[in-house]
Amino acid sequence: MKILVVMGTRPEAIKLAPVVAALRRRKGLRTLICATAQHRELLDQVLKLFALRPDFDLDLMRRGQSPDAVAKRVVASLGPILGRVKPDMVVVQGDTTTAAAAALCAFKRNIPVAHVEAGLRSFDFKDPFPEELNRVFIDTLSSLVFPPTPQAKKNLARENLGGRMSLMTGNTVVDALRSAEGGQAPKLVDPQEVLVTLHRREIHGKPLKRIYTSLLRLVKRHENLLFVYPVHPNPLILKTAKRMLQHPRIRLLPPLSYPDFLAHLKRCLFVVTDSGGVQEEAVCLGKPLLVVRERTERPEVLSSGAGRLVGLDPASLERWASRLLTDPALRRKMSRGRGLYGDGRAAQRVAAGIAHWLGRGPRPQEWRA
Repeated sequence: MKILVVMGTRPEAIKLAPVVAALRRRKGLRTLICATAQHRELLDQVLKLFALRPDFDLDLMRRGQSPDAVAKRVVASLGPILGRVKPDMVVVQGDTTTAAAAALCAFKRNIPVAHVEAGLRSFDFKDPFPEELNRVFIDTLSSLVFPPTPQAKKNLARENLGGRMSLMTGNTVVDALRSAEGGQAPKLVDPQEVLVTLHRREIHGKPLKRIYTSLLRLVKRHENLLFVYPVHPNPLILKTAKRMLQHPRIRLLPPLSYPDFLAHLKRCLFVVTDSGGVQEEAVCLGKPLLVVRERTERPEVLSSGAGRLVGLDPASLERWASRLLTDPALRRKMSRGRGLYGDGRAAQRVAAGIAHWLGRGPRPQEWRA
């Protein structure tokens, strides 16, 4: 029986690589990969790291592309492949345009869809946009949903979207972290290194400028502080960062390979981010988090005390960053969320769940948080 796994961005590839490996270990299943290349260079880094070779590469990335244009190209290009391959299931992950378009394409051809990392909700279609809508849309179309956490499973049950088959697995990012070796971060002389990742649409414009001004005030106030900021390639972000963040202790880097990113993540004191995936990775590695968003679809980060939602308020960001820089006890308290996202066997559960759906094995046990 044939499984087609569709991925287009770096986070998708990171979280689906363990799933592909687990599926390929199961007898009676043939697992194929379709790369849309929604993010070309960032995707290729991870494909190489995990030794994944796409069976189909749509190569859809275009400069200045909109989500609508990406979705249109995915549907137009993936449709003929589905017609030719006739997979028994299509697997997607998360909340990207690639995942939403692929799920729609499969659903219209009566091909079952399995959604890895289902059930995440911010309960606001405008934040994050368009990811929140994509999540609900994909969950609605999916025959199998794999919520990573108890809260995600509750969300699906509340929306009556877990009735076909819902299996709580833990998050496959834990599996990926365990299999990816960290690279080498440059050695520095006694810095307080803080990792920054900022890229979401919600902060573009004035909010981003206010956050950058806060980073400058912080680095001037704390003489041992070093911000390490791998800047997203979005021209709007890159241009603003280069213009505003001119300081010897703000290190602007190009997008890092996954091992090099993990190296910085492991050595930093804490993380300032608006990324969903980085919230998970930081918690898994015991790093305190300041989440630069008004809400998060990963509420367990907050309820566990591992992260603090500072919103888009510069004063809140500066206050909490200063506390973390000067209070080791607070850093220790916020470093205790390592088990929030699973035991490193999420991909095995996903593969077993798919095999069960296809009549190739017993129903697996859920992860017990």
